[in-house]
Amino acid sequence: MRQSAMLFLAGVLLQTVTANVHAGIEVFACEPEWSALIEELGGAHVKASSATTALQDVHHIQARPSLIARLRRADLLICTGAGLEEGWLPVLQRRANNPRVQVGENGYLDVSDHVRLLERPVRVDRAEGDVHPQGNPHLQLDPRNIQRIAEIATERLAIIDPAHADDYVTNLANFSQRWQLAIERWELRAGSLKGTSVVVHHNSWVYLQHWLGLEVVGILEPKPGIPPSSTHLSQMLVKLEQHPAQMVIRSAYQNPRASEWLSQRAGIPALVLPSTVGGSEATKDLFGLFDVIIRQLREAAS
Repeated sequence: MRQSAMLFLAGVLLQTVTANVHAGIEVFACEPEWSALIEELGGAHVKASSATTALQDVHHIQARPSLIARLRRADLLICTGAGLEEGWLPVLQRRANNPRVQVGENGYLDVSDHVRLLERPVRVDRAEGDVHPQGNPHLQLDPRNIQRIAEIATERLAIIDPAHADDYVTNLANFSQRWQLAIERWELRAGSLKGTSVVVHHNSWVYLQHWLGLEVVGILEPKPGIPPSSTHLSQMLVKLEQHPAQMVIRSAYQNPRASEWLSQRAGIPALVLPSTVGGSEATKDLFGLFDVIIRQLREAAS
């Protein structure tokens, strides 16, 4: 009996040790693109999840109990920053009460601190709509920013989990090689898109615009975050008579009525572009995200 009990305890101990070995570090990402990136860099050593999905407006998320519980367990919190999550992330951090992921700690990574933000406003006035004082936060839509953030995230993973630092560095090298080849392929395929004129629902495509050389000739929202009125849409239609666009672009979570209205009257395609990872099988990782974006833009422009 004693020997059986000892064997049982040894088995339990072995299971516990094995579970701990495979558990890895917990990563809480505010957006799917950062969860996908961490999975590329961390491999089997990380367990990453996103607080939001491709079908949600990241500006407006509820600090649900399930998110609080996940953040309470996290070893690393990685978010876009630049005010994108200001309506809900501070509440999560406060209620989770996890000292590892507070601002200033190694477990807190604001990626906007590590790239050059576009469209930093000269004057900040809430009467102008949902304005971000630090600059436009939709930085994930330029793949060159992804590379820079991958380097910073790898450094942070190595600090938090030094036992696997060599693995993180190796994973970064592998990702960077594949990513640079992919960027070259995307830029080659998108060469014909330079100068393509587009209308966008929300000014969330500025990094994609700068990367590919698109020309935004109109924005459906009269001010950031303000739904387009019938008057504004009518004015946009008149404007397109002088400055024609080749397509109107929106994200999956945005109301389709305005873009479809303009599409029908201006005779241009209404395009629903993925703005992050997820939402379809074709965009299940970062590579698929940009594959789909380039393909859809090329098809709409042809």
